[in-house]
Amino acid sequence: MTSGGTATGTEQRISETAAAGPQRALITAHFISRVGNGLFNTAAILYFTFVVGLHPAQVGAGLTIAGLAGLAAGLPAGNLADRYGPRTVWLTTLTLQAVTMAAFVFIDGWLAFTLVATLDRLAATAAGAAGGALVARVGGERPAAFRARLRTFVNLGVVLGTLGAGFAIQLGTRAAYTGLILANAASFALAALVVLLGVPGYRPLPKPAGHRRWSVLADRPYVSFVALYSAMGLQYQTAALLLPLWLTAHTDAPRWTVALVNATSSGVCVLLQRRLGAKVETPTQGGRAFRRAGLLFLLSCPLMALTADVPAWVAPALAFLAVCVHSIGEVWESSAAFALGYGLAPDHAQGQYHGLFGIGFDTGQALAPLVLTGAVLALGQPGWLLLGVLFAALGAAGPPVAAWAERTRRPLAEPTGPSPSPSPIPIPAAAAETVG
Repeated sequence: MTSGGTATGTEQRISETAAAGPQRALITAHFISRVGNGLFNTAAILYFTFVVGLHPAQVGAGLTIAGLAGLAAGLPAGNLADRYGPRTVWLTTLTLQAVTMAAFVFIDGWLAFTLVATLDRLAATAAGAAGGALVARVGGERPAAFRARLRTFVNLGVVLGTLGAGFAIQLGTRAAYTGLILANAASFALAALVVLLGVPGYRPLPKPAGHRRWSVLADRPYVSFVALYSAMGLQYQTAALLLPLWLTAHTDAPRWTVALVNATSSGVCVLLQRRLGAKVETPTQGGRAFRRAGLLFLLSCPLMALTADVPAWVAPALAFLAVCVHSIGEVWESSAAFALGYGLAPDHAQGQYHGLFGIGFDTGQALAPLVLTGAVLALGQPGWLLLGVLFAALGAAGPPVAAWAERTRRPLAEPTGPSPSPSPIPIPAAAAETVG
């Protein structure tokens, strides 16, 4: 018994050591690329309007076209990742993003802007599908803990990039904005180099006899989960878009409250993602976390609405409290998405499943401004209450959808064709009982 226990412990330590290097490299790559995203996204609208000379309506139309066109890349890129290996496809998409981002420096009109933005969104959507599959392979024996660490550094990277963009915005020159764009392009190239050097080229996993390129579309529990998550994704724009508009137009809060809201949201996620996210590993735990998030959003939305009814000196404190509650809900919601998004997807089809996951999320984010400003903001405080109720209802559906999905998971048929060489680190099974 002792020797067996020792062997098991030794094997586990060896496995964790083997996984540590690729995990650090992937976290570093994501951090670098998100710093670049923070630099660019903060100043993008200013560059396109003040420097390129586009009207805001033209920018909005071009981004809408690009966003809708980009959805087409999700499933094909995911299938390529499953077929040829996720690292290969992800490196390709990072390279494409570096090129398209640099191309923004040379645009001089709406057509060029829309074309480059469309190519950029196609590459970004493909990167999401392949990147999700790569995260699944690198996750090791504690995938939930790894994903929580990954998201912590992603949030931190965005915060640092956003702060850095402030200097360029203050200068307001073409050279300053061009520097931000080229820095973002360089971040993709550097991230690709880190992955190339630090993450193994995992071989594709063998596929069962019944596998099809569009099998995910027949997985009704997973499709239902994606629909729930896409709708719940309104919560991201609630804090980033709706609340700032509300504070500006409907409250007496000082304008710096908007900056306080943004900083608080990012800070809470950075501080709590690893601590809370590591506790959500299985789909069952994910369903419960999803419900918990909905209840927290049910509490945060009325608090945000109440900022219109308090004195100017109270509004910032109330907004701060509301965003803290909302951001804790975001941590639980993202942790649930990781547990269900990865845990319900078969190991051999992580790319395909994450392709659909990304399509659903991006669609929800594209519709979010219309829903939040056209419905919630127009209704005023009753709109906030209805939004909170919607979030709670979506959250309540999490546990039954997770249970339904677990009941439909069946042992996969024996794979066809030769087995690949062993992966550099053990790949956890997609069984609901063991991974998130």
